[in-house]
Order: sequence, then C-alpha cells, then structure tokens
Amino acid sequence: MLYLVFLFIVLFFILAWRRPDLAVMFLIAALPAYLIRFNISGLPATLLEAMIWIVFLVWAIKNFSRVKNNFLENFKKENKKIKISYPFDWEIVLLLLVSLAAAGVAGFSASSLGVWKAYFFEPIMFFIVVVNIMKGEKGREKILWSLAVSALAVSALAIYQKFTGAFIGNPLWAAESTRRVVSFFGYPNAVGLYLGPIVLLLAGWLASVIAYARNGKIKIIFISLTIILSSLSIYFAKSKGALLGVAAGLIIFGLLVNKKIRWATIIFLIIMGLGVAAYRPARDLGVSNFTLTNKSGQIRKAGWSDAWRMLKDGHLITGAGLANFQAEVAPYHTEGIFIKDFSDPDAQRKLVFNEVYRVAHWQPLEIYLYPHNIVLNFWSELGLIGLLLFVWIIGKFFWMGIRLLSLRGSVSDRSNLTNKKFIIIGLICAMAAIVAHGLVDVPYFKNDLAVMFWLLVAMISMVKLESVNN
Repeated sequence: MLYLVFLFIVLFFILAWRRPDLAVMFLIAALPAYLIRFNISGLPATLLEAMIWIVFLVWAIKNFSRVKNNFLENFKKENKKIKISYPFDWEIVLLLLVSLAAAGVAGFSASSLGVWKAYFFEPIMFFIVVVNIMKGEKGREKILWSLAVSALAVSALAIYQKFTGAFIGNPLWAAESTRRVVSFFGYPNAVGLYLGPIVLLLAGWLASVIAYARNGKIKIIFISLTIILSSLSIYFAKSKGALLGVAAGLIIFGLLVNKKIRWATIIFLIIMGLGVAAYRPARDLGVSNFTLTNKSGQIRKAGWSDAWRMLKDGHLITGAGLANFQAEVAPYHTEGIFIKDFSDPDAQRKLVFNEVYRVAHWQPLEIYLYPHNIVLNFWSELGLIGLLLFVWIIGKFFWMGIRLLSLRGSVSDRSNLTNKKFIIIGLICAMAAIVAHGLVDVPYFKNDLAVMFWLLVAMISMVKLESVNN
C-alpha cells in the first residue's frame, strides 16, 4: 500500500510541476481521497493532505522571488505602489492563531495538532494556491468541472448502492427496507454534507451556461445530469439536513436571480405553505422536523444541552479545545432519554406508569465528536473568539457576494460582472446550504468539507479581485 502511495505522490508531483492547474483540478475532483490514510515515519497522513502540500510547495518554489518581493514591499516606508490586499487576509491570519491557541487549550495533543493541520492550516494553504493559480473565467470553470466530476463519481456509487445494497458496512443501512446510501464515506450524512453545496454551485453554473454560452448543449446535459444524480443521492442517503440546506439554497437562488423569478418563488412558497397547512400529514411532518420533536431532533437537542452545560461550566471563552469535545463533555453527558411521542396526548402518563412503554421509548445516547450544531461546533472547538471569527467570515462572504451582485460601475464593469452573476449566486447559495445544514450537523470539521469551505471562499475572493482589477 505504501509503495502505491509513494508512486502516486511522485506522479502527482510531476503533474503539479508541469501543469499546476491540472494538479489543482485533480485535487478538487479527489477531495474524498482523505479516506486513504497512511503513516510516514509514524506520522499519520492522508492522500488529500499529501496533494495539498505538493501543490503548495511547487507553487511556492516556482514563485519564490515574486512572493518574497511582494511580502517585503509591505514593510517599505513611503511605498507608493498600489497594493491590492487579498480578501479575508487578516481573517486568515487571525484564524490560524486562534485555532493554534485552541490546540493549546487541548494541551497540544497529537489529535489537536492533527485537527489544526487538516482543518485549518492545509485548507488555507489550498486557498492561497487556488487564488493564485486558478485565475479568471477559465480557472473558475476548471474548478466547476472538477467539482462536477467529483459529485458525479460520488453520486454514481451512491446510486449503485441504492439498488444493490453493496459496499454499505452498516447492516441497518444496507437492509432494503431501511437502506441509506453512504457512497465512499461510510455514513449517510456525509453524502449530503459533501454534495449539497456542490449542487447549488452547479445550479449557478448551469444557469450561467444557459444564459451566456453558445453551443453548450453537451455541457448543459452534463451539468444537469450531475445535479439530478447528486440530488437523488442526497435523497437516498435520507439526509434531512442536506435536503433542508439544498431547499434553502434554491429559495435564495430564486430570490436573487431577477424580479420575475423572485415573484414566482414567493408565490410558489405561499402556495406550498398553504398546501402544507391544509394537508395534516404534511403539516405534522413539517412541524415535527422544524421543531425537532421527532426522534433525531430530540437526540440532537439532548446533545446540544450537554454541550451548553459544558460551555457554561468554565468553557465559555476557551471552549473545549481542538479535538477535545468528547473528553470535556463526558461529565455532562446524558446517558439516554425517553423519546416522546408528541402526537399521543397520553404519552407522559405511559412513560410514568407503563414499564413496557418506557423500555420501548428509551434511547441510549453516545458522545459524538462534535455537538452537531454549527454554532456549538465552532464554540466548543475554537472558543468564543473562534466562533465570532467564523460568524464574521461567513457574514463577510454573503456581504461580498451581495455587493458584487449589486455593483454599479462603468459599462465594462457591469458587463464583466453580469457574466459572473449566476456563479456569484451559486456561491451564495452553496454557503447558505452549508449554514442551513449546519443547524443540525457538522458541515466543517472534516477534511474534505474544510477544504471545500475555503474553496468557496477562494472563488468569491477571485471574483472580488477581478472586479477590483477591472
């Protein structure tokens, strides 16, 4: 196994040296490669990490003089050169420091440093590479092609699993009556976490191709097929959080495109709302999901309660530290809960007096790696400052996207940004899907998801830089 990894690394280095853009494309398409793990001199690593280090080091070596000169220019007094700072520059520096401090809160353990490297340092390295290599419309389209190929591969395996039950390790998920696809990842929610943002970004690309591209029939068919298969994979994974995220993204998409589509979206939402309100089964299902009174919701709320008690007890500022949530929350952990049936008015009495009913509704709870809520995730891992910093980064992302959509400048500026309009909307909707899904899950603290988050930030930054340069 290690020999094959070494051979791959050598070949990938050659590719990165000769064609760094193709190496970045391959890396994006192979984001699930973090699942291939190995050890080098006792140090754990993944194939995704190896590729990030290679493309970054190759870029740094080949551009050493330019990087050094640009860095030194910032320290020259009375420098009259016009400096264009990278978007999110000071946020990135502060995040690296805050996340490293969070590793310190966890005692600089091997696991905390590993998380710092894989979820913060390396994704930011990749952000730098993408912004510098994948420039302009061609670079942006290369990123989109790579994400589409990746989504198609993940979806193809998921669809195959749906109809065969093959390669699903969990017997409950593999059983035909309770089947949930997992694709390459090993658990169903990972499918939705990965594909949800890509579906929204591809929707923006599809709209852009339809609106502005000529002779793009093959491209339209490919993007449409990828969106359909990815959406089906999310559905077959039964990832409610991802479906919520995609739905939220599509609503925002409709509201941002133009006035006609905005009014059509509003009318559709009103009709859907009235229909759900009038049809009791749909109303009950919607209420149970949005109020978290169903089984998974009650389990989530119990976990959030544990995390909040831990944070209040001396961890409000520092959090638990990187990769240290399970250890710190253990004293506050609820061993189990009685799952309440809110449709049964006699449920409370049964829980008190009916032993058989109590046993049937008792749900043991495990201690998860994270609280499964985007606010509590960042708070427990990075502390209050880290949470506020991520709120700022995500807020700035949305603000930057909206500002780019509403930019009013010269005719050339407007024409240039018009061609990017649907891509910008796709980026906004992809981030919205991450936030919406994050209300009930962990949309950042995983190798591929952290890289994808910073890839989205890199793409909005590239559009911003293009608008400044033009």
